[in-house]
Amino acid sequence: MSSVKSFSNATGYGRLEVHLVGGFNDDRQLSQKLTNQLLRAFDLQPDDVHLVTFCVTELNDREENDTHFPIIYGIAVNVKTAEIFPATFPEKGPDEDLRSAHVLTGATLTNIYDAKMEQLHIGPYFWRPFPHVDFWLEQDDKQILQNLSTSPLAEPPHFVSHIRSTLTFLKEHPFPSRSLFPDRKPRIYKKNEEGLWEQVCSDKI
Repeated sequence: MSSVKSFSNATGYGRLEVHLVGGFNDDRQLSQKLTNQLLRAFDLQPDDVHLVTFCVTELNDREENDTHFPIIYGIAVNVKTAEIFPATFPEKGPDEDLRSAHVLTGATLTNIYDAKMEQLHIGPYFWRPFPHVDFWLEQDDKQILQNLSTSPLAEPPHFVSHIRSTLTFLKEHPFPSRSLFPDRKPRIYKKNEEGLWEQVCSDKI
């Protein structure tokens, strides 16, 4: 919330708006729990927060052969018009395996985008060797889905290949403090004139 407000310090009008999209009626009710946590967090904000879009849990749920799926898996926003629309993202951005490894080893999700600098700051991340990584890499797709997904029946087609790639990365980098972040500094990316992310050296910032 503070990062959003920092761009509005000189603005004497407008309001804080929230759009919640995602989740579905999963068997473990994880979506419902997360939705409740988000609503509670916004309710505790000292500022007035206006809930504009609410497409979550049962409002974003479809059923097929007694299995529940999300209707919308992802969204995008046109920042010029404020239009919100369903979207998929074939390009996942730089260091996808690194970012996924960070989460798969138990880390919490963090914001890696510096809006003021228009840069991605990835890491430094540290983890211990992933337990039984060779065992997991030997498992078939069904076992990976059942054990490494919160919603095995509703995952998109690329989920298993993504997890395998992340596990391979963890096997190759059991000690990221040595192989990935020996200087304890983040990897920093900025978009070039073609709109593509490219890594920049810290001494150029």
